[in-house]
Amino acid sequence: MSTVFEHPIRVYWEDTDAGGIVFYANYLKFFERARTEWLRALGIGQHALREETGGMFVVSETAVKYHRPAKLDDQLRVTATLAEGGRASLVIAQQAWLGETLLCEGTIRIGWVDAAAMKPARIPSSVLERLT
Repeated sequence: MSTVFEHPIRVYWEDTDAGGIVFYANYLKFFERARTEWLRALGIGQHALREETGGMFVVSETAVKYHRPAKLDDQLRVTATLAEGGRASLVIAQQAWLGETLLCEGTIRIGWVDAAAMKPARIPSSVLERLT
């Protein structure tokens, strides 16, 4: 596994349900934000990447396990790390933490596609080099 990237996320009112806890699907949004910032920290801006290569990453599979709820105003630490690399897809391991308490964890498979045709393609080697 590669280095763990951490991104802070505050829980806002819009992230919670009527019970005042984070709505389960919003963890996927938190994971998306952390993955985007992880890529940006590696010098991979997704918009620029599409412009330069004609390709982009898309989510093709997720698996999420919930342990404890997050609540309004909690300051979370959301992580992203490369768990598995391939020529056409990557598996990113992600976690959401409140202090030392693991709230949620999952894996997200992102595949590379030709943006115009939306068909699978190989991840450019210049991108893979930055990720591994």
